[in-house]
Amino acid sequence: MPPKLIVAGLALAALAAPASARPVSYAGGWTVMQDNNGMYSSLLVHYSPTATDSLGLLAEQNWSMDATFTGLQYTRLAKRWNAPQSQGNLYIKLGAGAADAFDGDQKVAGFAGLSADWETRRLFVSYDVRARDYGFDQSVSHAARIGVAPYVAEFGKLHTWAMLQVENHPEADNPVQVTPLLRLFEGPLLVEAGYTIEEDRFLLNWIYRF
Repeated sequence: MPPKLIVAGLALAALAAPASARPVSYAGGWTVMQDNNGMYSSLLVHYSPTATDSLGLLAEQNWSMDATFTGLQYTRLAKRWNAPQSQGNLYIKLGAGAADAFDGDQKVAGFAGLSADWETRRLFVSYDVRARDYGFDQSVSHAARIGVAPYVAEFGKLHTWAMLQVENHPEADNPVQVTPLLRLFEGPLLVEAGYTIEEDRFLLNWIYRF
């Protein structure tokens, strides 16, 4: 491979890693991730012993299922596609723990999911599916995103993405939900803010890597 393509590929990987909020960090890295979107609020703290695996503690308060999940989440980078101007990833996510219903009932719980993304420095698309079994309730949810960067920032500078997220939650009053959002990241910090039209609620997510 020509040296220029190698350099371009390394630069793209360095820029893209925070852009897609990936659930696996660099080997030896820690990550704190918090999601708040009205359907649920979650906090995940994970460690990546390798560049393809992460293991962390997850706490999720799921309003739609009237339950709180606490347990472990394992994530595996199953496949990565590198090209001179783009990168794609496929992840497997598994979780096990306990679900506490708001009425006090507790059950063994778990989930399994797949997520995939593809991006250039201008375009981003992703898809995520997760099946949950909380003992007293089961669900399958889907989410897809498309994003555009209005400008291409240099490494270490402020990056901005305008995104549109479409979710499917069959158990919800509004099964299909659309959320325009803005993603900002610089260095180890990523912040997302948006508004879900059907649910009249705000989305606020953040990630910090160290």
